[in-house]
Order: sequence, then structure tokens, then C-alpha cells
Amino acid sequence: MRTVIYPGTFDPIHCGHIDIAERASKLFDKLIFVVADNADKNTLFTSVERIDLILNTTKHINNIEAYSTDGLVADFAREHEAVALIRGLRHVSDFEFEFQMATMNYHLNSEVSTLLMVTKENYIHLNSSMVKDIAKHKGDISSFVPLNVLEKLNEKFHHN
Repeated sequence: MRTVIYPGTFDPIHCGHIDIAERASKLFDKLIFVVADNADKNTLFTSVERIDLILNTTKHINNIEAYSTDGLVADFAREHEAVALIRGLRHVSDFEFEFQMATMNYHLNSEVSTLLMVTKENYIHLNSSMVKDIAKHKGDISSFVPLNVLEKLNEKFHHN
């Protein structure tokens, strides 16, 4: 059983994340989203809400699981016997950060390889912060996020 870990904050999950998950899930027996539960990060959604959004938006993929962790991804990967981590690359500027993370994760767990997958061209501009900012200001993000995420963003920003 080859398991890949897809770590991130996913606050919220968007079409770029889903694209990476769809493609990576075809290469492995199981893909596990690992939601960073970092108390220092000021997230809009709780880790439970983010997991729920992930599972609802990826239910068309039959080999997906999602968990949260407040620990190291390298340790989570070891505990779940993962063989790889997958990360999406949007721009060249992402590469330096991802390269540093991959090197550190290899140092912490040499059993796990980091794979960098290039994001589809129509999603290279997408990130969760931008999605939240546009949603907060009532802009149209319907082409960036699935309907359930759009509804949850509208609840957070416009029904309080």
C-alpha cells in the first residue's frame, strides 16, 4: 500500500488543491490530506471544519482520507507509513520554500520523498488567502472553490 501525504493549511481548500489531489491520488493507493493545526496561525476555519470541507470536496475520489496534526509532518508520515509527500508548485517563487521544506523533511524522515507537482495553469494565481480576501469583499470566487466552500465562506463573512 503506497500512501502519499498532502500537507497544508487548507484554509480553505480550493480548486488548485483539488487538482493536485486528483492527479496525485491516481499515482498512489491512498492520499491523506494532513491539515496543519497550528495555534500560531490565525485560520478562518477550525481544523475540524477544514477536514469536513476537504472530505466533502473530494468525495468523488475513492482513496482520500483527511486528518489534522499539530506535530511534524515527517512524524505523521512515519506513523502512517507514507512513502511520499506531495506539494503543489504555482510559481518559481514557491520552489525555494518547498525545496527547504523537502530537505528538512528528508532530514527528519529519510523514508519519505517529497514530490513537487506543477499546478495546472488556470490555478497558478490561486491561494487560500486571496480566496478569503475576495470572498470577504463579496467578490466572485465561484470558479476558484467548490460550492460547499463558497457557502461556508459566505457564512463566515456575511452571516455574522
